[in-house]
Amino acid sequence: ARELKDKKRRGEKIAMLTAYDANMARLLDRAGVDALLVGDSVGMVVLGYRTTVSVTLDAMVHHTAAVARGAERALVVADMPFLTYQVTVADAVRHAGRLMQEGGAAAIKLEGGNAVLDVVKRLVDIGIPVMGHLGLLPQSVHQAGGFVRQATNPRDAEVLLVDALALEQAGAFSVVLEAIPADVAHGVTAELTIPTIGIGAGPDCDGQVLVSHDMLGLFDG
Repeated sequence: ARELKDKKRRGEKIAMLTAYDANMARLLDRAGVDALLVGDSVGMVVLGYRTTVSVTLDAMVHHTAAVARGAERALVVADMPFLTYQVTVADAVRHAGRLMQEGGAAAIKLEGGNAVLDVVKRLVDIGIPVMGHLGLLPQSVHQAGGFVRQATNPRDAEVLLVDALALEQAGAFSVVLEAIPADVAHGVTAELTIPTIGIGAGPDCDGQVLVSHDMLGLFDG
């Protein structure tokens, strides 16, 4: 996690891709990818669900362990799936612990801003590195009305910046910015000392993340 912060400070771009199995993890690791995201996108890309909401913690532990076995150098970040961190802080600690202890993750990622700050603080306090995720939040897709662009008006852009700064203050080591206007992502990236990782958020983030299947043209969704 510290290496990603160092890259931002040096002005070097961060490359991040998803992996759900040991073989893909090994290939991407050898190619020099900085970080591997075991995304709950596994639900849509591999398991055939319509959204990420159906992905269970057991499934994430299973796929994270496979990726951890394949990766030697890259930072392995595991998504915390829906309802594994939103109910209580104690739940979040227990579930993040499983992703690290059983899954072999080096860090976890969770979605949201103000609503999850207590969780982020607690996880960081006990030594679990946390990556944030703002903008389009796939686990909240039903509330958002679909996979639609976020922070497209000044008020929402301001809320996103406030949330990003709060995540940094809570101890997050990085934050994903998904499906937001490039100028908003540029502004947030300039304000934060921690790296931003964009997906559909323009070229000015400190790094980019893509679903590997999308990058390779293996997924038509």
